[in-house]
Amino acid sequence: MSDRTETITLAGGCFWCVEAVYERVKGVTKVESGYSNGDAVRPTYEQVCGGDTGHAEVVRVTFDPEQISLREVLEIFFVVHDPTTLNRQGNDVGTQYRSGVYFHTPEQERVVREVVVELNEHHRDRVVTQVEPERNYSRAEDYHQHYFANHPNQGYCAMVVAPKVEKFRKTFAAKVSA
Repeated sequence: MSDRTETITLAGGCFWCVEAVYERVKGVTKVESGYSNGDAVRPTYEQVCGGDTGHAEVVRVTFDPEQISLREVLEIFFVVHDPTTLNRQGNDVGTQYRSGVYFHTPEQERVVREVVVELNEHHRDRVVTQVEPERNYSRAEDYHQHYFANHPNQGYCAMVVAPKVEKFRKTFAAKVSA
């Protein structure tokens, strides 16, 4: 493992789903659920769910680029959520559930935009993923961190999160951490 890490912030619907996948990715060193790219300072979950803050539910993914590239991180992201539905993932509806990639460096922006162009070719220009610099990030409340790991039998986890984790495991078997 290298001493160098990178962080990218991903919005792909409910942060519990995205977090549960990336906690199982080889080369990912840290996963944190939070809120990003809205206007309120340090919003609460209730405020974000109300839809008035402009924030998306996000996951900050820190990874070792010697073990997994940003492109590979993004390939996983675009398989485990639908980048063609505006402000929704399944039954989760609202701007807080939008598809977004919030970059931290100009090099990340370049890679993200390349991947989105390729994805748009595949999806006939229907990709609605927001690509912007991360701004106004705040960590979600403690009870949201590692939610699926702590509550695998909770209804939403069993019905929504678990199938996304299984899709990741099947599609990216070589990237599943031990």
